[in-house]
Amino acid sequence: MRSKILSLTALLLFITLTSCDTLSQVANATTQQLGNPSTLEIGNGLKQALEIGTGKSSDQLSAVNGFLKNAEVKILFPPEAQKAEKTLRGLGLNSLCDNVITSLNHAAEDAAVQAKPIFVNAIKQMTLKDVTNILLGNKDAATQYFKQTTTLQLSGKFKPVIEVSLNKVGATKYYTDAAQAYNKVPFVSKINPDISDYVTQKAIDGLFIEIAKEELNIRQNLGARSTPLLQKVFAFADKQKK
Repeated sequence: MRSKILSLTALLLFITLTSCDTLSQVANATTQQLGNPSTLEIGNGLKQALEIGTGKSSDQLSAVNGFLKNAEVKILFPPEAQKAEKTLRGLGLNSLCDNVITSLNHAAEDAAVQAKPIFVNAIKQMTLKDVTNILLGNKDAATQYFKQTTTLQLSGKFKPVIEVSLNKVGATKYYTDAAQAYNKVPFVSKINPDISDYVTQKAIDGLFIEIAKEELNIRQNLGARSTPLLQKVFAFADKQKK
């Protein structure tokens, strides 16, 4: 019985190693078959990839509970207000604190809808130098490009939406009143009573976290290169980095 188990294990290991070798061979063969992309193809391919990645990120986070149910981007009380939150929960006001957290995340979800056209416009404005630097750059080169070129626009679009959303559920008034009351206590670190600034920044941070994940996926996962153009352009990029 033991010998059969060992034989089966050896067979599975052989199949796994063979599959890995085959995948590598297919990738190399694909690169050779497709050839080097033209400058136009590089530009179009990267922009196609970025539109897919940013669009997917925006759609995921703007969905119901897109922020709230995503542990990586879920918005909690600001660090300087967590002591106040602990005090409130100690007084049995758990549901009140939970409602505030829910409202913060739903506000971010409402705002995330505004992101997609901003990214599309940034992609259209890319120069050949931008495209080359991103394609052959670090694994987060595209994410860093978007941070540099879109953060101010995102903030300008996000904050009004977040303010409306927070006001709609009373979260702004509650948080402002709580912050002002807590700030009157002697010798405590002051809390910024403008919660909309905090939520706006956290919403933008969360968006870039998701974009970075999508960028890494398409750089490392052959299956994420869903069109012939993407396969050709990123196969070329892989070859240049070796």
